[in-house]
Amino acid sequence: MKTYKYLKPVILGLMMFSSCNEDILEKDNPNQLSTGTFFTNEAELSAGVTAIYSGLQANNLYNREYFFLWDMLSDENVGTANLEPPRAAALNYNFDAGNKLVNDVWQGLYRVIHRANLVIDVADDIPEEELSVAARNRYVAQARFLRAWAYNDLVSLWGPVPLHTEPATPATLAEGFPRVPVEQIYQLIFEDLDFAEANLPTKSEWGASELGRVPKGAAQALKGKIHMFRGDYAAARTEFQKVISSGQYSLVPEFEDNFTEENENNAESIFEVQFSTAHGYGVPWNDGGDGQGIAEVTFRGQEYTPITGWNNVNPSPGLLSAYEEGDPRFDYTFYEDGEEYCFGCPEKADGTPYTMELSQVGWKKYSNAYKQGNENQISGINFRVIRYADVLLMMAEAVNELEGPAAAIEYVNQVRQRPSVDLPELAAPASKEEMFEIIARERRVELASEQVRTRDLIRWRKNGKLTSEPIANYNPSKHALLPIPAQELANNQALTNEDQNPNY
Repeated sequence: MKTYKYLKPVILGLMMFSSCNEDILEKDNPNQLSTGTFFTNEAELSAGVTAIYSGLQANNLYNREYFFLWDMLSDENVGTANLEPPRAAALNYNFDAGNKLVNDVWQGLYRVIHRANLVIDVADDIPEEELSVAARNRYVAQARFLRAWAYNDLVSLWGPVPLHTEPATPATLAEGFPRVPVEQIYQLIFEDLDFAEANLPTKSEWGASELGRVPKGAAQALKGKIHMFRGDYAAARTEFQKVISSGQYSLVPEFEDNFTEENENNAESIFEVQFSTAHGYGVPWNDGGDGQGIAEVTFRGQEYTPITGWNNVNPSPGLLSAYEEGDPRFDYTFYEDGEEYCFGCPEKADGTPYTMELSQVGWKKYSNAYKQGNENQISGINFRVIRYADVLLMMAEAVNELEGPAAAIEYVNQVRQRPSVDLPELAAPASKEEMFEIIARERRVELASEQVRTRDLIRWRKNGKLTSEPIANYNPSKHALLPIPAQELANNQALTNEDQNPNY
């Protein structure tokens, strides 16, 4: 159930910026609100925070490009003839600095950062009689979590990146923003997440009317995931244990409830991006989460689903073969030839049921085909960004490194034995290496097409965990980092072509 609407067109008009290459300094309109005069009370600061969330819904983030970039860089998909060139280039590791997909996600992430910086900057200027200290910290904590989330994506994919911690001004844009060392980015990320953890309510404390806002557990889980990325298993275990011990989260009995519209923000959800068709229908091709379009729907079902959608990609043979025989998650995740869909829909004119006529297994996860005959180019299904099963499997991985398989296997079995999956309990193997392979396979099948696999592959490469490279075209001397977008190099005055990542 959707509980509040992200879009606030008035405030979004103040916050239209994405990285160094977008002109936000147009001529002043004396009749238009400015950031210097708008933020005067709690309601206006709340609208500013809402604008950060709405940036996640933009076309270059979860509306479309974000899931494409992370999924195409993994080994989860094969392209069909429908897949557009920039996405096919990413899938085949044949991209350059001009790739539109790479450029778009970069811009979307910096838009979120800019909006977060604005909220963080103005919060202290609101008079105390208008805003309590606790409320101020709660708003700033949301902004700092979302800024940390965006910077984590940037540093994971691009390495050293420009660091923005204040709203852009004519002077800073003219000077530009240089790339800074990775450790400097991580320092800001952890400072932001520590502040968020200290000041965010728990999921239950937010209350039903505020579902979708960042809870304390999201800050803890994201810290744990970043520590795992950096190979700090002890720190990761500490953060994951906070989430597990909080009593705020549990695995939902039905695996598929994590990917349907009717079961959003459930007990397994730690953080998810909200989408809804309740606020109007439209096709937001160029929406920037700025209140100028319909930014509360996503193309995910349209892009991936066979028959009812465009079927741009299919699951890879390697992914399909990773499922053990009898794993119900296979049926929850994929459509097969002859499978019926659109349950509860009116009968077809010819009286035949809705069935998939496929030559290859297709994606079911995040599809609307369970309830409608076509995707209509829009979807109101939320993206589950962090869910409890992910935390349990990462906890297993951290515990395996620190304590060994006997302590780690219980977390894997929790995920395998939710009621709707109910796979046989696994015994702990003899070695950490064998246990890692079990965990890696479980992560692959449990979290397929949830923008997790690419990050796992990156960190496993960094931490020496991969025994073989699963992506044929991957070149470690080039593809360890994405190219800095050509548009950024052209418009950021502090960057030159010498700042480009190696071999682009």
